[in-house]
Amino acid sequence: MADQIRPRRSVLYMPGSNARALEKAKTLPADALILDLEDAVAPDRKEVARGQVCTTASSGEYGYREIAIRINGLDTVWGHKDLRAAAAAKPHAILVPKIDGPNMLRQVASVLESIDGAASIRLWAMLETPRGLLHAEEIAGASERLEVLVMGTNDIAKELKAAHRSGRGPLLTSLGLCLLAARAHGLVILDGVYNDIKNTDGFETECVQGAQMGFDGKTLIHPSQLEICNRIFSPSDEELGNAEKIIDAFREAMEAGKYVATVDGRMIENLHVEQAKRVVAMADAIAARA
Repeated sequence: MADQIRPRRSVLYMPGSNARALEKAKTLPADALILDLEDAVAPDRKEVARGQVCTTASSGEYGYREIAIRINGLDTVWGHKDLRAAAAAKPHAILVPKIDGPNMLRQVASVLESIDGAASIRLWAMLETPRGLLHAEEIAGASERLEVLVMGTNDIAKELKAAHRSGRGPLLTSLGLCLLAARAHGLVILDGVYNDIKNTDGFETECVQGAQMGFDGKTLIHPSQLEICNRIFSPSDEELGNAEKIIDAFREAMEAGKYVATVDGRMIENLHVEQAKRVVAMADAIAARA
């Protein structure tokens, strides 16, 4: 479970078969990288990609960037080899695609235990199928290794036969179900990708929507999306200033024997203080990386 503040504003997919891209990723301002062995790799490149990704993940050359390896599903011819190789590379996390239910995630966790996978390796689960969405709450509680839920919005739209629309109306139910599951189990949750990399206005609008809904960050498909994503999912100067005012006002109220305070005409209770402290902690964690 996620028990500390760790920025995951921007999480960039990198094709595992592209050695040049993997090298470039060492300089990109992404909070996390998903080194992909699944969708971004052609079948005849799977073996090459596995070797490159696992060597890269174990290099220690990515600084603060969190490294996740997306394996192929265990029901594919590559899945078990991917999982064993990824476990040996000891990335921060292994991302498992198309999780349909809790048993699928438990199977991955069981294999990790059977091969003595390091306890530090976390699991990330992609929710991208109707069955997975309907079992999101059970999946979220399926393993102690599970730390992050990742929305596979392209696959969700395909499976639902839903249209890609501004505002994502057809996907809001799916997104909301997974948000509820993540928060019920104290997990991080990442919004899905935005496909039109040249439409910066549309991308920014979708980032704002995701942040307002409560997502911790967003998965990305191109480095050009990093700046906007990092900015939108970071506390603004105004938000940070308001958070600090709330914390100070409530502390003064407590010292005076009161349990509520007023800030700019708004009644402030302990729940507002908890939210404010999280904003400050996130800002501090981002600043520490800079």
